[in-house]
Amino acid sequence: MSLVNTKKMFQKAYKYGYAIGAFNVNNMEIIQGIVKAADELKSPIILQASSGARKYAGSLYLKKLVEAAVESTDIPIALHLDHGDSFELCKNCIDSGFTSVMIDGSSLEYEKNIEITKKVCEYAHKYDVTVEGELGSLSGIEDSVSVEAEKAFYTNPEQVEDFVKQTGVDSLAIAIGTSHGAYKFKPTQKPNLRFDILEEIQLKLPNFPIVLHGASSVVPDFVDEINNFGGKLGNAIGIPEEMLKKAASMAVCKINVDSDLRLAMTAKIRKNLYEHPENFDPRKYLSCARDAITEIVKHKIINVMNSENRAL
Repeated sequence: MSLVNTKKMFQKAYKYGYAIGAFNVNNMEIIQGIVKAADELKSPIILQASSGARKYAGSLYLKKLVEAAVESTDIPIALHLDHGDSFELCKNCIDSGFTSVMIDGSSLEYEKNIEITKKVCEYAHKYDVTVEGELGSLSGIEDSVSVEAEKAFYTNPEQVEDFVKQTGVDSLAIAIGTSHGAYKFKPTQKPNLRFDILEEIQLKLPNFPIVLHGASSVVPDFVDEINNFGGKLGNAIGIPEEMLKKAASMAVCKINVDSDLRLAMTAKIRKNLYEHPENFDPRKYLSCARDAITEIVKHKIINVMNSENRAL
């Protein structure tokens, strides 16, 4: 199967009340681990590359690794640009074969956000590429995205209908209380998603796919394992999975997962090297990391996305 865009994925997800997992990729082992899990569970997936991933691995390498993954399975896979910050970057990804792009104009004034999002949509739609826009601003840090907590703000439901109409965007990322990175909340804070905002947006945009960024749950076992084997992560707190599962049953058709994959990979590499200090073969500790990626993605597909067997 060749790469697909997200249009039919999201139509089906919205109709049947589940979400598609969007997993950030940086190297071969992460891609292999994700695709193995999705293939075994027959779940559609989105593989997405951030600006940081493109700088690290190279756009061509990532594209070719994803192409190899697509040839190994018959499940629907979209290749998505995460947090594109300019028309030029989005255009470059579209021209190089990405099937979906995000233009993140959330830091701009409302009219400027509309302007750049519309420009990307007009170009992308010529090539059957879907576009994700964003309204509202999440706190936290993810690659080149860094927003201080006091500068974050919820999505205004009164703007969403106008924004979608003026831009022609295919899906919309919103801010309802999620946060980028592993350190989403302080120990004294209680994670809380504003489902009232999500419900209002769902009413204003019926049958329209909504996206949640910063939605990693930050599995405590991985944090503990990293710290037990020499790490110093401190208090890393994520979004409770029951909240994400509820969002997936509503208008949210795409949930981004990043920190959980990195934590799983780091935990298993640290453990393997600690228990086998004589090891100098990266194939051995990266195999453990790849297996951990597969297991956490399976967990997300079954327990958060509810997307198992949706590729049939």
